[in-house]
Amino acid sequence: MTFSIIGVAALSAVSAYISIVSLSIAASRIITEIRSELYAHLQRLSLAFHYQAKSGDLLTRITSDIDRIRDVTVNHALPLMINVFTLVCMVGVMFWMDWELAVIALAVFPVFLLSTLKITQRIRQVAQRQRRRESAMAATAAESMGAIKVVQALSLETMLAQLFAHDNRKSLEECARTQQFSAGLKRTAEIMAIATALVLWRGIYLVQQGAATPGDLLVFITYLKTAFKPTRELAKQMAKITRGIVSAERIIDLLNIAPEVQDAKGAIAAPPFQGAISFRNVSFAYQAEPAKPTLKDLSFEVQPGEHIALVGPSGGGKSTLVSLLLRLYDPQLGRILIDGQDLRRYQLDSLRSQISIVLQDSILFGTSIRDNIAYGALGATDAEVRQAAKLANAHDFIMALPEGYSTLMSERGVTLSGGQRQRVAIARAAIRKAPIVILDEPTVGLDNKSEQAVNEALSRLTQDCTTILITHDLGVSQNYDQILYIESGQVLEQGTHAELMQQGQHYAALYQLQSAIDVKNSSHEVTL
Repeated sequence: MTFSIIGVAALSAVSAYISIVSLSIAASRIITEIRSELYAHLQRLSLAFHYQAKSGDLLTRITSDIDRIRDVTVNHALPLMINVFTLVCMVGVMFWMDWELAVIALAVFPVFLLSTLKITQRIRQVAQRQRRRESAMAATAAESMGAIKVVQALSLETMLAQLFAHDNRKSLEECARTQQFSAGLKRTAEIMAIATALVLWRGIYLVQQGAATPGDLLVFITYLKTAFKPTRELAKQMAKITRGIVSAERIIDLLNIAPEVQDAKGAIAAPPFQGAISFRNVSFAYQAEPAKPTLKDLSFEVQPGEHIALVGPSGGGKSTLVSLLLRLYDPQLGRILIDGQDLRRYQLDSLRSQISIVLQDSILFGTSIRDNIAYGALGATDAEVRQAAKLANAHDFIMALPEGYSTLMSERGVTLSGGQRQRVAIARAAIRKAPIVILDEPTVGLDNKSEQAVNEALSRLTQDCTTILITHDLGVSQNYDQILYIESGQVLEQGTHAELMQQGQHYAALYQLQSAIDVKNSSHEVTL
């Protein structure tokens, strides 16, 4: 008998251990998949979404909200199911023993249920405000840390610290409010004590009438008290589960946002491009200002291997034009063709993999220089990385670093000079071996020596490639095959440097103004 009791206890303990571990592993796997899917989904969302969203809020959802869901699933979901099952079983036994006393015992349950639902709703509202507040704190921290140079230069530390502290205090108040409601929720379970009093009152009467024995009443009260325990536990778990539901809703809200730009139904992999580009009556407006089109009925043609320069005042639509070519956005009207085929016919990855881009402020990732270059063509060999670096005039300065190509970059690559970062970015574009190259003000802010090295690298990069250059330096654009003067979203002039100068309109006036400024600056330097 003794060994049987020990065996049953041991079997119960092992079963409980296996169930908890199994549920924990299963829940962790599911949550891990959700986190991966959420991250991949965020990567697919359009630039319009990311320009409006707060990076700190998105990070909070990926990390903190996911962790809260895991905690609720592992630590509270299983106990909740066990307590519900226990409660149902106890109620069933009580009805089997005495249906009349069981009905009396359950008479106060609707009051408990309504009180629980009301308090749970309040917890949910406060938890939603608290999560939004925590997201705001994360956004403030991310923005200030990402722009710490500007923060310190403008002496904004105190102001931002006060803003963070204000949100922090509000979050604390909302947390305390949540705990207050949670404590109230636990107290609602005490309503069930009224059921005990009612059952005792009716049970004693039945015993006196001989309809029940004292033993029956004692056993019934014992089962009723056993049913109280899962009821109290349910109240305790509902508070935590409610906060988990708020986090789950925040995750679902993100997953329900559909990418504005995605593969069309039946999209195919793009064949190797020759590089012919055609914009046909393209119009586009950003969501923030739908009544103010950035591009208006814009049309032009680029032949394979041709080099064109986009010039004109800032805000004219030049950067928007290349964003449409990359399908970061889709035009509201008109079509964009490569080699005679609409871009939307092709799968996004196969389209973008054949376009290289070098930006004004090229971003490097916090990994090795070797990996930063290889990101241009995943799976590239070390030999290909070195060849691309040599083409970009980057090999020599990379080899002079303490660990060469294995040197780890700080966030955004700020440990390198501007010219060095640009040459690494050019190497990343070169290793792609794309037939179309986009250059967006690639030499702005560089000193003369760095600019010369970058221009030499760009010349090698764009050889035999269809090239689109965005620039405000008309001295660079005059050597291009075509120049498009773009203003207010329209191509006002198009032609070679000589042709546009002969026309004597917008481009010629701007070129003469820049030339006069350059002459004045040169004379000033000679005088000094």
